[in-house]
Formats: sequence, structure tokens, C-alpha cells
Amino acid sequence: MTQEVLTVEGMSCNHCKNAVESAVKALPGITTAEVDLAAKSLRVEFDETKVSLSAIKKAVEEEGFTVK
Repeated sequence: MTQEVLTVEGMSCNHCKNAVESAVKALPGITTAEVDLAAKSLRVEFDETKVSLSAIKKAVEEEGFTVK
């Protein structure tokens, strides 16, 4: 398992938090996806043999947020 913490710009409410978490959790190989609104971060744990970091970033960006 791989763990990453990504900075996500544009999140401001629980709806944003839920949208990002749901989009990432829908990907194969995701174990954990937790947003911290105050820190503007997404902590994700995943199986890199099933999903890539770029696919995770793309899922967040498709929800309308920017990954730094």
C-alpha cells in the first residue's frame, strides 16, 4: 500500500469534502480517502498495482478542484 497527502485547492464545505472523497473511493484499489478541509488536504492510501496517483488526481480534478 502507498500513502500520499495531496493539497487540494477549492474545497470550502462538507459538500466539497464528500464529492472528493466519493470520487476517489470509487476508484479501484483505494483503501482510504480522507479530506481535511482546514488543511486543504486529501490523505489517500491505495494499491499502486490497481490505481495510479495520476488517476487519483484526475478524479479530484474532474470534481472541479485543483490538485497541487
